[in-house]
Amino acid sequence: MTLYTRFTAHLETVLDTLVAAGDLPAGLSRAAVTVEPPRDVTHGDLATNAAMVLAKPAGTNPRALADKIAAELAKLDEVERVSVAGPGFINMVLVEDIWRTELSAITDAGDDYGRSTQGRGTTVNIEYVSANPTGPMHMGHCRGAVVGDALASLLEFAGSKVIREYYVNDAGGQVDTLARSVHLRYREALGATIEIPEGLYPGDYLVPVGQALAQEFGDRYVEAPESDWLVPFRKAAVAAMLVLIKQDLALLGIHHDLFSSEAELQAAGKPEAAEKELRARNLIYDGVLEAPKGQELEDWEPVVLPLFRSTQFGDDQDRPIRKSSGDWTYFGADLAYHYQKAQSADALIDIWGADHAGTVKRIVAAVQALTGGKTRFDVKLVQMVRLLRAGEPVKMSKRSGNFVTLADVVIEVGKDVVRFTMLTRKADAQMDFDFAKVVEASKDNPVFYVQYAHARIASLKRKVAEAGISCTSIDLSQLDTQELALVKLCAQFPRIVETAATAREPHRIAFYLYDLAAMLHAAWNMGKDDPARRFLIADDAALTCARLFLADAIGQVIRNGLGIMGVQAVQEM
Repeated sequence: MTLYTRFTAHLETVLDTLVAAGDLPAGLSRAAVTVEPPRDVTHGDLATNAAMVLAKPAGTNPRALADKIAAELAKLDEVERVSVAGPGFINMVLVEDIWRTELSAITDAGDDYGRSTQGRGTTVNIEYVSANPTGPMHMGHCRGAVVGDALASLLEFAGSKVIREYYVNDAGGQVDTLARSVHLRYREALGATIEIPEGLYPGDYLVPVGQALAQEFGDRYVEAPESDWLVPFRKAAVAAMLVLIKQDLALLGIHHDLFSSEAELQAAGKPEAAEKELRARNLIYDGVLEAPKGQELEDWEPVVLPLFRSTQFGDDQDRPIRKSSGDWTYFGADLAYHYQKAQSADALIDIWGADHAGTVKRIVAAVQALTGGKTRFDVKLVQMVRLLRAGEPVKMSKRSGNFVTLADVVIEVGKDVVRFTMLTRKADAQMDFDFAKVVEASKDNPVFYVQYAHARIASLKRKVAEAGISCTSIDLSQLDTQELALVKLCAQFPRIVETAATAREPHRIAFYLYDLAAMLHAAWNMGKDDPARRFLIADDAALTCARLFLADAIGQVIRNGLGIMGVQAVQEM
């Protein structure tokens, strides 16, 4: 039980007492009641909005109710004083020994500090990356990959079982284009001089694929009609691209549990099954789409298509699940895919590029319809990343000639720098990735700032040992109010984990770690002006050991947070 959940339980007991005394009516919803840090730290250690939330449904004055709640909270041994602010906010100051106890709890829990049971018993499917299998990963895929992977780790840390899934789009026209591109490379490997026409994939990464096919088939398909070689070449090309993609993702420390094939999904008749289910609920009907607006189309003719009633769920028009040719639309295939995922998960999360924003409503509506609203479904939109080098745009890649590969970036600046940087802003906010700035040793670089905090703590441990100080016993009463303020921030970590998991926002962990690192650096730097504030005081072993214990606990919280982000905590810099 964390500090915040413990005081939430205390507050529940207080409210039950007021109900028993007739000061509150029974049965009021307490779902919106919170216990959290006050926005202004000078107001206290904890704050609750209980009186503000409950006064109106209770038919009473919020200030008067706050006074009654405060009087009960003041009876707790852990509370030093309680005050009521404004129209009814309740602020609590806790006794200092609470924070010393919490400091020991951090050390005792170790790698599990902050781990939650919030998601226990739930399975969450997170589908992320899902780039078309037509080439190596480029930086356009990177941010979504990191956000998805960090979110998966966050939800696991918060107690959920997580399925990391990659959806392989191997049923569309782009994989036929890939196969044709590989056929050119196959002919090239057998000695033909080729020119790659516009519309095919020109990347050199296809050369080894063509060579492998030449070795396997010889010249059998050089002059053969496309109908003979398209399917085997498509299969071989997709398999080769998936190997490349997995290798690139591994550079970022990303490994999926499941790769689901769109082609296999369709071959198994899953779209037909989804259509049947929705027709039975009168959510699919045969109708005619309106003509495209704003332009004259001489060759447009009305066609009867199976349409999903997405307007019932907030969309601006109903959407076809099949084309006039009878092939599935992207929406129709996606609908079936999500229906399949919902069979084995309590919640679904998709990480999409922001350019897919227009399709969110309809797929969310479809999942609601297919699952009867029982499966929570979130789509997290991720903005593109603008690559810069010392402020100048980066456009070309040494590998492909037309895009910047993920591998090139990771090799240049390192996995940890890439992962941390991708989480330093909300996923739906624009981001610049400047090669010069992300490796800069300054406070303005969050990656460096947090890593440096952990390295400082590791250095302190070494220096205390070199000074011959053995910390076999720890007296935490040596820590004063200023130092315990660091513990108060550490104690917020379990709450940050739960709120970030609920909001599906892993960037909150990065923001929190930056604040914690900043507070540590500020405390460390005070020792430069005042020797008495240094963490290591050679002639005061008791104080040094207490401060080392504090620093080590801060380091533990940093490691736990970085672990969620998939970033390694460094020992020295």
